[in-house]
Amino acid sequence: MAFLTEHPDHPTAAEIFEAVNRLDPRSSRATTYNNLRDLVQAGLVREVAVEGRAARFDAKGLRHHHFICDSCGNVEDVDWYDVPRPTPDSLGRRVLRECELIARGLCTKCAPAKGRMKSESSGHLNTG
Repeated sequence: MAFLTEHPDHPTAAEIFEAVNRLDPRSSRATTYNNLRDLVQAGLVREVAVEGRAARFDAKGLRHHHFICDSCGNVEDVDWYDVPRPTPDSLGRRVLRECELIARGLCTKCAPAKGRMKSESSGHLNTG
C-alpha cells in the first residue's frame, strides 16, 4: 500500500513486486499478488483493467476516472465528475456498487500533433 501511495503512475503487479522486492528480498510474488487482491477487496486500491495488457493498480485517494491509451497502454487520472447512473430498469436485478468512467484513445505522447503530418513533409514542424 505504501508503494502505491508513493507511485501514482498505476504500476502493474509485476512492477510492484520488483520494486518491493528490491527493498525487501524476502518478499514473494505470491505475497504481493495476495496483498493486492486483499487491498482491492477492501476498497483501498482499484484494479484498472487494460485489455490485452496487465492490470494496473491505483491507490484510491480522491475519486477520479481514468484515461487508457490504446497505443502505449499508459493509464492517466482524469478529474472526477458525476457520471449518470444506469436506471434500475437497465440493471435488472443487479445491484450497482459504483460507477466510474474509463476513457480510451491516444495519450498526448501517442496522438499525432495537430498539423504535424502536413508540416513534416515540408521539412518543418508546426507546433500550433
